[in-house]
Amino acid sequence: MAKENKDDHGQAPTNPNPLANLDEETQQKIQQLQMMEQSFQQLLMQKNAFSMEATETDFIIKEVEKTKGEVSRIIGNQVVIKATKEEILEDMKNKKKLIDTRMKSIDEQEKEFSQKIEEIRKEVMEKIQG
Repeated sequence: MAKENKDDHGQAPTNPNPLANLDEETQQKIQQLQMMEQSFQQLLMQKNAFSMEATETDFIIKEVEKTKGEVSRIIGNQVVIKATKEEILEDMKNKKKLIDTRMKSIDEQEKEFSQKIEEIRKEVMEKIQG
């Protein structure tokens, strides 16, 4: 008669790692998937920050374009410098172009990440479901 494995409470032990029964390749794919999802989340946070910066820059451009009087810019947290409307508009439009370029790059990375994550997720699910 075979002796059953039971813990101190007469219960069959639960496997603390549900992935332990999977082959090493599948476990590695799951780890890769988790790392990619973390990187993807960081990318989305970066995209959100650029999006907020783009919105703020658009607002500044509109406000400066409406301005008839004197214009100043804040440098750091304490210095205010007078500047021409044209100088500020040029700087803000250049900043907006740079943000737009970065956003386009992030959008491309986001698309690539999504495709790769979905591909790996599909492979893992096929292995798990057998």
